[in-house]
Amino acid sequence: MIAVFVYGTLLVGESNHHVVSPYLMEVQPGTIHGRLYDVGPYPALVRTDDTHEVEGEWIEVTEEGLAAMDILETYFGPHHADNEYERIWVKDTTSEKEGWVYCYPSPRGLPAIQGSSWKSHQRNNQM
Repeated sequence: MIAVFVYGTLLVGESNHHVVSPYLMEVQPGTIHGRLYDVGPYPALVRTDDTHEVEGEWIEVTEEGLAAMDILETYFGPHHADNEYERIWVKDTTSEKEGWVYCYPSPRGLPAIQGSSWKSHQRNNQM
């Protein structure tokens, strides 16, 4: 199994969860250091110092699940010129859990999401 931290549309109940659900072995809550930015229909995570945290889920998937996420996240391999996201190794802020996460290299002028949760941001914007 491969551990991946998800924080946006791949979360349980979100619009792209179906991409990973056939390969899903386990889900548990988690938090990593970073900041979320609003791309519109999905968030982008940018790694930051230890002052900001992002809430999400640690999922355990098969190799096929990781490959399906690579396609969704437009990830072709480390530092590939056509990547939208990079896939990097991270550790949870409160546990020993560690694994992959997809992150943007920079915020690229995107508006920062207030708070640490994409789901909360979505709920607040629907009101």
